[in-house]
Amino acid sequence: MADLRVGTAVDAHRLVAGRPLVLGGVAIEHELGLEGHSDADVVCHVLTDALLGAAGIGDIGRMFPNTPEWEGAASIDLLRRAAAAIDEQGWRLVNADCMVVCVAPRLAPHVEAMRTACADAMGATADRVSIRATGTDGLGFTGRGEGIAAQGVVLIER
Repeated sequence: MADLRVGTAVDAHRLVAGRPLVLGGVAIEHELGLEGHSDADVVCHVLTDALLGAAGIGDIGRMFPNTPEWEGAASIDLLRRAAAAIDEQGWRLVNADCMVVCVAPRLAPHVEAMRTACADAMGATADRVSIRATGTDGLGFTGRGEGIAAQGVVLIER
């Protein structure tokens, strides 16, 4: 029997003026960007946290704390580092799934680029990574356009 583990994660950031919007390692044209210590890429954050959790080697906050070293970091690089860390432990990605919750911008035109960027960062092919988006019918902070949230799950094997 294969040695399999599952990791899950949730992240959310506020949308603010004066910041670029980066999701899944892809810069997306939008009048608002996500506020955070890094580039606040919720897609990369959930995939990073899910990988680390599945391997049992901590979480994104412990590996990449809110210190000057990580200020303004590109989250796709954090994902790449997390993937390397699980690889050092003998793990590899089987598949990853991420659901982004937002009302704007429309993500469909960017999904393939996001899948490719995240898969590359995790040392996988794009067919092993799913990125989807949904709205909340006007409910909550995402429905009001105040922020973007994401939920992710990964399966890894030794």
